[in-house]
Amino acid sequence: MMGKINKPGIAVLSMLLILFYISCSKKSNPADDKTTNGFDKTAMLTNYADKLIIPAYEQAQQKLTGLQTSVNAFLATPNLTNQAALKIVFKDTYLQIERISVLEFGPSRDNSLVGFINTLPANTMKKIGEKTDLAIMEENIASGNWNLVQNSAVHQQGFPALDYLFFANDALAKFTDANSTNRKKYVQDVLNRIKSLLDQTLSTWKNTYRGQFIANTQSNSGSPISYLLNQFAYEMDMLKGPRIGWPFGTQSGGIQFPELCEAYYSGLSLDLAIENMNSLKNMFTGGNSGKGIADLLAALGNTSLKDEILNQFNVVDSKLKAIPAPLSSALANNKPAIEDANKEIQLLLRLIKTDAVSKLGVQISYVDNDGD
Repeated sequence: MMGKINKPGIAVLSMLLILFYISCSKKSNPADDKTTNGFDKTAMLTNYADKLIIPAYEQAQQKLTGLQTSVNAFLATPNLTNQAALKIVFKDTYLQIERISVLEFGPSRDNSLVGFINTLPANTMKKIGEKTDLAIMEENIASGNWNLVQNSAVHQQGFPALDYLFFANDALAKFTDANSTNRKKYVQDVLNRIKSLLDQTLSTWKNTYRGQFIANTQSNSGSPISYLLNQFAYEMDMLKGPRIGWPFGTQSGGIQFPELCEAYYSGLSLDLAIENMNSLKNMFTGGNSGKGIADLLAALGNTSLKDEILNQFNVVDSKLKAIPAPLSSALANNKPAIEDANKEIQLLLRLIKTDAVSKLGVQISYVDNDGD
């Protein structure tokens, strides 16, 4: 005859089973361990913070200071010579902005840093009858009234706006016309806004966020590793879409929009795209330090995937460099080269967004621009 089962005993057994299940679940993702096959993730995150991220923001500050000096010289005497000198410094600074684009998490995201300083293009597409952002910007300059803090003004500031203000065909004439005083004030306000956002972001990284970043070695949503992988994938989506694909016509039935190119007016689109992609590779490898996401991937037993991704970065680099500058002209005149680059960009995106993310136990949390 079967004995009577003790109900408290069942409860205890059930609780033990639940705890065992939770314990096993926590250990089911090796990427969540602080150390994986001898690979120290705290050391990896420390390397990112101290050798890559904080220095990148510091360099952006330094370059912006140099840009402000060149801008002041140009505004004092708006001529071709000073415009040419300004373009050299503008390019150097803009390239550094591409290097911090992949860092849009933590303090950067809290400040909407990249959103305000490099939302592209400057001249957004509007519905028929509506004003473009450049038209609104010109009206604001004419009236002397603007508000760069409001979200609706993201396309009216930052480097895309400066690109238009400094290098549009009629830029020099407008810096000497009846509205030149307002235009110069607008430029200074845009620069001061960029500086303020950079200063806030770097200060938070140094004072509080660095410690939080290094301490969290998990791979779940909201963790530094998740942020990094999501930004890697997002930047590749941006390269595939807004930087190359959209101007080329991939989302408009082949109808091209050269004016949607990043840095359309200065003709720096390809330089910026290449720098953005190579800065992404540098972040993926942790600065070739042996303490990067690529090395974590290898520690988890995915060396072949790591090598495939690094090789694909090189392929994309060569394909982008094969496109004649400026991109706005190459769209129509060098279609095969752009199609080749697009194909390789999509392969790199898949390797990062699907394969690497899966192996590292990370989920993609952003919504992409065009659904791949």
